[in-house]
Amino acid sequence: MKYASFRREFALGLLVCAAILSTALYMEFAMGLDPCMLCMSQRFIYLGMAFVFMLAALHNPYFGGHKRYGFLLFVFSLIGLGLASRQLYLQNLPADLVPACGPSFSYMVDAFPFTDVLVTMIKGSGSCAEVQWSFLGLSIAGWSFVLFSLLAIYSLRLTVMRTKILLV
Repeated sequence: MKYASFRREFALGLLVCAAILSTALYMEFAMGLDPCMLCMSQRFIYLGMAFVFMLAALHNPYFGGHKRYGFLLFVFSLIGLGLASRQLYLQNLPADLVPACGPSFSYMVDAFPFTDVLVTMIKGSGSCAEVQWSFLGLSIAGWSFVLFSLLAIYSLRLTVMRTKILLV
């Protein structure tokens, strides 16, 4: 018996994550937009998802392995949704309630312990409340929320798909 492959589905997810990360790098280096701590956190989640998509595409699992990869990707996308939600919350705060701005990501990595950097990356700072770019009325955090939602749905689809037997 021959079983249907899930390699294409995982490779498609890898390409989507690579496109998202490429866009983020273009916005940073070509457009000159400085990413905040929550933006960097979301990039790490996209990078983690790309890595899992790549492993799954290379592994090409059968018999429920695609469900495990899909569930792991779903968890990653939920974490990304939480981070994007936090940034959208900070962006919609009144100006007098916005937290103070902190140091840049590169400085924090050089000067602070890892745990402090990690906590700051999750909580965000005043720089995360600044909207530097928008398209169709959504900020970068809004688009990230939409993309994480789509990736969550796609990952959930991979989780519930059944292995198909090909008749040869």
